[in-house]
Amino acid sequence: MTRAFQRFKEDFECRRCGARVEGDGYTNHCPRCLWSRHVDVAPGDRQGLCRGMMEPIAVERKKGEHRILHRCTRCGFERSNRRAPNDDFEAFLAISVRPRSARQER
Repeated sequence: MTRAFQRFKEDFECRRCGARVEGDGYTNHCPRCLWSRHVDVAPGDRQGLCRGMMEPIAVERKKGEHRILHRCTRCGFERSNRRAPNDDFEAFLAISVRPRSARQER
């Protein structure tokens, strides 16, 4: 298993909101609802077996960029992903203002 990022360009339909998403090789979440799926072991490898839905639970700033923290609703795995330029700003703001207690209970 390699730990290096593997670019994998694919289009998909969001399993949360139904949006049709055109991937660019870096797309890892739905730009409308910001949900993702737990499909990778290492970023981009598509070798994960869980396949659970990854809920956007928090926003963080790291190395000058905004990131969305996702938590798998099936296994609890967490990973942060860069905010994409086409992400819905209202959805992003909604995550950023959630009380910390609401994030931990999910």
